[in-house]
Amino acid sequence: MTAPTIAATNFALPGQTEFSRGSVRDIYTINNEYLVMVVTDRISAFDVLLPVAIPYKGQVLSRIAAYFLEQTGDIVPNWFIVSPDPNVVIGHLCKPYRIEMVIRGYLAGHAWREYEAGKRALCGVELPDGLKENDRFPEPVITPATHADRGHDEDISADEIVDGGIVPAADYAEMAELTRRLYARGSEMAEQNGLILVDTKYEFGCKDGRLCLIDEVHTPDSSRYFYSEGFEDRQERGERQRQLSKEFVREWLIGKGFQGRDGQTIPNFPGEFVQDVSERYVELFEKLTGHAFSRSDESEDPLLRIEANIKAALASLQKGSSIVG
Repeated sequence: MTAPTIAATNFALPGQTEFSRGSVRDIYTINNEYLVMVVTDRISAFDVLLPVAIPYKGQVLSRIAAYFLEQTGDIVPNWFIVSPDPNVVIGHLCKPYRIEMVIRGYLAGHAWREYEAGKRALCGVELPDGLKENDRFPEPVITPATHADRGHDEDISADEIVDGGIVPAADYAEMAELTRRLYARGSEMAEQNGLILVDTKYEFGCKDGRLCLIDEVHTPDSSRYFYSEGFEDRQERGERQRQLSKEFVREWLIGKGFQGRDGQTIPNFPGEFVQDVSERYVELFEKLTGHAFSRSDESEDPLLRIEANIKAALASLQKGSSIVG
């Protein structure tokens, strides 16, 4: 039996005051106090929503995000309250800063494509000459990006963020420091499980006058991972690195002539490739957390399950249950 996928939700939840749909998440605001984030099986690349759903992808993202929000709560407060369903995270509503704090330990992905094109500065950060794809930077670099609801995110420098009034200088300095600490924690946890956290991004907001970590953390949609075993040998031989991340989807699309540019047509996704993507997401969950991935019952209606679990959790929140703590 093929696992049912979740392409979209359209719930009417108790106390619902707002609804928005991102590239992957359906977001419900409850009483202007809580966010219910339903992580669907949609997938995007190059800031384009692809016409395919990946089995178990939403569960993997949701469960990894919840896991790492709990594992990093000692570094910075975050929005997380509870995950009442494999596809759902419920948390506090925070006022977001519209900036993605991208941090890179290695020259890969977008940074490599810019570097290969001859650029030696990214987001105001000078990059050394003589690097190869996937080489490690002398120290991690922060290369922020604007957070666009529609269209492409854009590189932006720290000076442009502060001078443009997007983030106050003091808050940006704190965000940069927290980004480095979160990346160090994520790298350490990845290393313990035989992986390298190549790059990732964090998003921050404010709650009660304090900075708060929001959105997802260290998921394969927001991060790039390499296998650590054999990494140095592959670099020396100029071979491609073995990776667990969404980058291999981007590479597959590039090989089909698609990078999200105007006039380009999204290629068809063969069933075996969709299954391969699904298995890679599951593998990354197991590698990162050290836990076996338990698949939901393939015979049940996932939308009915999700809606029931959300409503039960919201009822507990409204009653001031210990679920809040």
